[in-house]
Amino acid sequence: MLSAIRFLTAGAIMFAAAKLLKMSLAITSKQLFNCIISGSLLVVYGQGVFIWALQYVETGFAALEAAVDPLLVMLIIHSIDRKPLPAKSAAGAALGTLGVVFLASEEAMLFGEESWIHILILFSCILSWSTGSVFAARAELPKNYFVSAAYQMTSSGILLLAGGFAIGEKWVPPADWSSDTLIAIAFLSLLGSVLAFTAFNHLLRNVSTMKVATASYVNPVVALVLGWQFLNEQVTTQTVTAGAALLTGVYLINSQERVDQASLRNGSNGSTGAPAEQSGQ
Repeated sequence: MLSAIRFLTAGAIMFAAAKLLKMSLAITSKQLFNCIISGSLLVVYGQGVFIWALQYVETGFAALEAAVDPLLVMLIIHSIDRKPLPAKSAAGAALGTLGVVFLASEEAMLFGEESWIHILILFSCILSWSTGSVFAARAELPKNYFVSAAYQMTSSGILLLAGGFAIGEKWVPPADWSSDTLIAIAFLSLLGSVLAFTAFNHLLRNVSTMKVATASYVNPVVALVLGWQFLNEQVTTQTVTAGAALLTGVYLINSQERVDQASLRNGSNGSTGAPAEQSGQ
């Protein structure tokens, strides 16, 4: 319910801004369908279910697990394009997987066997986000990325609202929310959705999906520090070791991506990325 309100608020703001700026809101049935699919993968499941799972898993751990996104994006792209993995990318994938296993084992030890269920749910959310990223980069969406994001946000908010009622979530009117909740929702709606998701859509259309996915570098560090500082979450040696392995894996993949793009610019046939993405579409 909270996520639904956040994304519906963001969608309303974006449509109002688009109308004020005289942007065309015209959309074909195919583009609308693709916006709903993209929004479902990225926002409804990738973020909505992820937020739900944060009731049972620490934020720092969740952010570290989310850093596996670039690895999944790489594997999805190589699978679609049927390209073999370069050695550096394969090593990065192995390190990243090892890091997630370390994180998952510690989470299970700290919070019991049921943590595995929530860890798997989080992983499925990350997989959904990664799949949605690749889909959004390749699908036919409105050319204006701001308008495209508005349609994705609004359709996702409607689906999340329906999902909240379907699973029996208790409705609490915004007038009854605490001031902290109102501030958090305003922050997430304006910066996390309107600004960040619009930038995300813009980047997906102008740089490779792999490069966009490396934004996951930053989230774990911020979340670990904030979780430790404000929520008294534990930061253990195993957490730091697992995070280092995971991020090193992502770094190896990203460095291989730079090599591939340099080869493409130099006219080499050794590129492993998706042609549409490498050219910036």
